[in-house]
This record gives sequence, C-alpha cells and structure tokens, in this order.
Amino acid sequence: MDDREVPHYFICPISLQIMKDPVTVATGITYDRDSIQRWQFHGQNNTCPVTNQPLPIGSDNFTPNHNLRRLIQAWSLSLSDNQLPPSNYQPKELTMNLINNLNLPDMRLESLKRLEILASENENNRVCLKEVGVVRAMVTIVVSCYQNGSIVGLKEALKILYLVGFTQDHETSSILEEHDLIISSLTWVLDFTACDDTTTKFHAIVSLKNIIHTAKSHVLERLKRDFFKTIVRILRQHENKKPEQGVKEGLHVMLSTCTWPRNCLMMIEAGAVFELVELELGSPDKPTTEMIMAVLFHLCCSADGRAQLLGHAAGLAMITKRIGNVSEKVDESALMIISLISKFSGSDGVVQEMVRVGTIEKLMMVLQVNGRHSYQREKAREILKRHSNVWKDAPCLDHTLLTRYPS
Repeated sequence: MDDREVPHYFICPISLQIMKDPVTVATGITYDRDSIQRWQFHGQNNTCPVTNQPLPIGSDNFTPNHNLRRLIQAWSLSLSDNQLPPSNYQPKELTMNLINNLNLPDMRLESLKRLEILASENENNRVCLKEVGVVRAMVTIVVSCYQNGSIVGLKEALKILYLVGFTQDHETSSILEEHDLIISSLTWVLDFTACDDTTTKFHAIVSLKNIIHTAKSHVLERLKRDFFKTIVRILRQHENKKPEQGVKEGLHVMLSTCTWPRNCLMMIEAGAVFELVELELGSPDKPTTEMIMAVLFHLCCSADGRAQLLGHAAGLAMITKRIGNVSEKVDESALMIISLISKFSGSDGVVQEMVRVGTIEKLMMVLQVNGRHSYQREKAREILKRHSNVWKDAPCLDHTLLTRYPS
C-alpha cells in the first residue's frame, strides 16, 4: 500500500468508509447509499446526520453522485492491483469529533445515533471506537442519566456499550474507579419503569454482567440489597415466557458474586432460591442448568438457603431428578446440595422426604455407575451412611454397596 492519503470527500460521514454508491441528499451532503438508508429506515431518523436539518425519507430523494463515483473508481484503479485502497478507512479524528460533540447538549443525541451506526457496521469500527474512548464516554452518559433521572440518549449509549463491550480488566477497573455509580446506574435502568424497552434493559444487564465479571473483590464486597433484588427480579421473567431476555446474564452475575457469604444472604432474602427452582422447573438448556445448580449450592451453604429450598414443594425433588440426567457438573452440584441438607438439615421429615422423592434410588445409582474412587461415588456413599439407620428398611437401599468398599 502506498502512502497516499484517502481523500476525505471519498469517505461516507456515517460509516467512515470509502463510498461505493455515493448519493447526495436534499441538504447537499453526500453519503454512501447503504449507510443513509440504514440511518433512515433502521433508525427511523428524518434528519440529516451532518446538518441535523429535516430530510425527506425515501430513496426517491437521493441523487446519485456519478462524478464522485467516477473519481473514487479512477483513484482506486490508479493503485497497483496489490495496493487496493482500504475498504474500511476509519479516521480516528472523525470519531473523536463525535465523542467531543457529546459535551454539546444540542449535538449529543445526533452524535450518539451516528456512533451507534458506526458500532453496528463492523468489527473494525468497534475497535476504532474503543480505541478513542467510546466506552468511557458511554458510561459517563449512563451515569449522567441516572443522576438526572433522564432517559434522553440512554437507549443509544447502552446499545453502543452492548456492541463495543468491556474486554480489558484494567479498563473496567479504571472506569469503576472514575464512575463508581455505574453499577447503581445500570441497576436503575433495569428497575426504571419509565424505560420499558426490553431491548434497552437487555443491553443494560449485559453491560452489568461484563462489569461484574471483571470487577475486583472490593467492588463485589460492597454490593447492596437493592442490587440483588433487581437480579432476582430478572429471574422472574421466565414466568412471562421470556427466559431469553437477560436471565442467563442475571445468572452469570449471581455466579460471579455468590462466593461472598454476605452476598448469598442478600440473594436469599430476595427470594433467589425459590426463583432458581422455578426457573429450573422450566427445563432450561444445559449451560443454564449448570449455572442454576452452582448458585444453589452456594446458597444452600447457609441454613436460610437450605430452608428456602426445602420450603419449595418441588425443591428437593428437582435436585434429585437432575442427578444423572444433565452433566457431570450438575451431578457434583446436586450431590453437594443433598449432602449439605442431609448433614445440617436432616430432620426426620426431610429424611423421609428423600425416600418419597427418590433421592435414595439416585444415590444408589451413583454408587453403581461411578468409579470406585470418584468424587460422586464417595459423596453418595457418605450421604447414605449418614442416615442408613433411618433408611435401613427402605427396599431400594443395598447395604452391601455401603460396606463393600470401606472408606
């Protein structure tokens, strides 16, 4: 590639790429046809992106710029065959100008819309946006909306954050230090009844998941009750037949935060155990079940968590049924949950409930199908021996399996 700079008038003001089919609109600005059509029809915009003047909607209002198209073609042909012009020329100064314009109230919304179009175009644009600081700029807008109780520009900022994403741990840590209200801001979006756009709320929970996943311990240790109430509320969406709208992201958040006992207690207080059981009864896919069971294990490490599980009519039966039916990860989580229940909450009623829902049969199955020194086998044997005096008359209990291989 030679060092000749791409003429700036070859570049579409929306996509920042060399135009393939330049057209001039009523305001006198030339755009690539595909970009201006996307701006109008996908974004439902009736203004010119550059001048912000009213712009008639419809391709009939586009005038092909044949002279410019010929100039672009001639310029491209002037390069050697192995020195083709860049197909995604992205002058950072133009992108930075859009970010700088966010500080001007009259230009903020239009600048956000143009940044959203850029982020939607391709991965190269998203890399460019990230390099010039668009993530930090969008976080600033989201926090500002939260502080002012406004949703102007919120939808666009969250869409850009969703498209560009958080990928570097140090970047997330730096943003959290500068904008310590971002977690509260995203929680506010998820709770804000004035913002009933499910897509916007989905973008918010995805950003929240990404932040929590890379946040440092001191951030996760300071999470508040309202935060977990919001996450548990997201799980209830399965009752509305919308399990795809943020539920998995909510589970990721819970899994990233449940290793702190304080957080587990707040989840339990918010009714997390009940909602997790209800969600699992809806027969989700394997990755979702694995997350549900992993979170339930952490919650059942506390007496309140175990009580909430046993208080659900189908709680123990659901845990039992999952053994041997999903994956090895689920088996391990389920056996650990049953072990905790049998050791710390094994009242006569609970032990008899294990007989009724088939827990003993599943534990005997684990003994028979797993290797001699496997974790699952040892855990199942431990549970069965713990209450063998109560279960001694149960027809499904084979005492020879409990004594054949001593501990």
